[in-house]
Amino acid sequence: MRRLITTLAILLVVLLAGMATLVLLVNPNDFRTYMVKQVEQRSGYRLEVGSDLRWHVWPQLSILSGRMSLTAPGASQPLVTADNMRLDVDLWPLLSHQLSVRQVMLKNAIIRATPDSAAQKPGDAPIGPGDDEPVLPASQNWSLAIAKLRIADSLLIWQQPGSDEYNFRELNLSLDQNSRKQNHIELSTRLSRNQRNLSLSLQGRMDISSYPHQINGELEQLSYTLDGANLPLQGIKGSLRGQAEWNADNQQFSLANMQLVANDSTLQGSAEGRLAMPQQLRMSLHATSLNIDNIMDSVPVSSKGNAQAAVVQPPVIAQPRLHENSDSPLNTLDLQLALKADQGEWNGLNFSNLQLEASNKQGLMRISRLQGKLGEGHFSLPGQIDIRQPVTQVAFKPELENVAIAPLLNALALPAALQGTLSLQGQLSGAGLSVEEAKQNWQGSAEIEAENLQLTQLNLQQMVRRAVARTSDRISNDQPDEQGIQQLNGGISLRQGKVTLPGLQGGSSHLAIQTHGSVDLVRQQLDVTIDMMLRGWKGDERLAKVLNQQTIPLRIYGGWDNLQYSLPIDEVVRQQLQSEAKTRLNQWLDRQKPAATQ
Repeated sequence: MRRLITTLAILLVVLLAGMATLVLLVNPNDFRTYMVKQVEQRSGYRLEVGSDLRWHVWPQLSILSGRMSLTAPGASQPLVTADNMRLDVDLWPLLSHQLSVRQVMLKNAIIRATPDSAAQKPGDAPIGPGDDEPVLPASQNWSLAIAKLRIADSLLIWQQPGSDEYNFRELNLSLDQNSRKQNHIELSTRLSRNQRNLSLSLQGRMDISSYPHQINGELEQLSYTLDGANLPLQGIKGSLRGQAEWNADNQQFSLANMQLVANDSTLQGSAEGRLAMPQQLRMSLHATSLNIDNIMDSVPVSSKGNAQAAVVQPPVIAQPRLHENSDSPLNTLDLQLALKADQGEWNGLNFSNLQLEASNKQGLMRISRLQGKLGEGHFSLPGQIDIRQPVTQVAFKPELENVAIAPLLNALALPAALQGTLSLQGQLSGAGLSVEEAKQNWQGSAEIEAENLQLTQLNLQQMVRRAVARTSDRISNDQPDEQGIQQLNGGISLRQGKVTLPGLQGGSSHLAIQTHGSVDLVRQQLDVTIDMMLRGWKGDERLAKVLNQQTIPLRIYGGWDNLQYSLPIDEVVRQQLQSEAKTRLNQWLDRQKPAATQ
């Protein structure tokens, strides 16, 4: 054991002595000119090292430098600048005049991927093959190899020609390359823009054997977190995986076998596009379950109407940022989207078999297909969304078929006062996309047909029978309650938050109704009159005949939280009794006239 320890100690002393001797005998500045020439010959880029190079021997042999920069040919700004650079080198190759760099470490670097830092060809430069590789001189005193790259606490400035600049801060990059130019990459960074925060963490593999023309790779795990203005309170968290390909000559990318997770929604499919202007993106996605409430800036309304619990009040000093269409990436993007979802949820509505086909052309989105099933019913909502101006303009042609009314009212934050099914065909247009903006700023008209309608707090037949019973005991109606209106159809219109009912007609076997009035969605008030004709009266023959043919108006008016009712049935019966009494009196007088004459 002592001999082993002694041997190891001797080896350590020899190693330290060798390194110390090497440091004394080899000047690292001898490599400066060589590295500059090698970088320029291999890539055309100009490397500048601003201070003397110096050795660092523990815990590994390294060459340290001060500020450095790397500039592309003809560029007005450097591609990379850094306050510190460290080159971790192998010891033994130095003895044979070989510089084997195992790792390059940059700290506090600024990486510019902008038009100003891109390589520029001289105007009189000859056109040659795109895949030519620079040829090195036959004899060199030194050789150079790099296996690892580390970038820490740095900044990436990314900008496409004609577009805005994006600053990716706290950039940390680890890149390991083998002899076949196969790379393992790890990256983390964050982006803050327009009061939104994006954090990224990436692990993957990359094949750069065809660089700079093409890069192939695999996204093993890209984790992200997105929060801030106009996003859900909990933010959007998830991951992305897939097979990636980048074509630098055409600035095109593709992502196959993609799996995208956003909160509790998982989408699979493919994507391809172009980063150069005009930016292009084509996506084909499929989701088993899609929860839109968790990935959009909306607060789902619970079945009890308690939406306040989901709202977090901002501090008094914080001013909410208004959404501006100029911030949207759709303004510079040509988009083609095909989406299918087996099941999903939006504002408490459960849908299935969703199909969406949409395209965007620099801020004008056309929705050629948006359809699916709502419960036992079906919906279709084609239209367009225009964000090319400060206020979003929309136009839709909604179609509903046998859709349950109560969940629909709940999703639109309206009192669930009706039950039944609804079919509808209409046209709507206006400003804004949210439910509240639709209530205030949309206008349009529709033809509707409702079936099996029930007023949740009113029984129309029972109200009429009780009112008649309080007025007269000479008549009754023993027909069973049908608990609703079998059918109701007609036209409605919407303008500035007011729904107008010019004349809806319908009824059931014993009840005929006609409805007219208006509902103010903004002020949450209504004034609606339901003209009812209830059949099946018996008792006094004449009074029953009148009521079976008489229209009885039921007026519902006032605020939603304090509705008032007016049912003047006593006036109808009183008038009929007065008319009948007068008729009988006249008949009695007529019978008395012959007796008086005799």
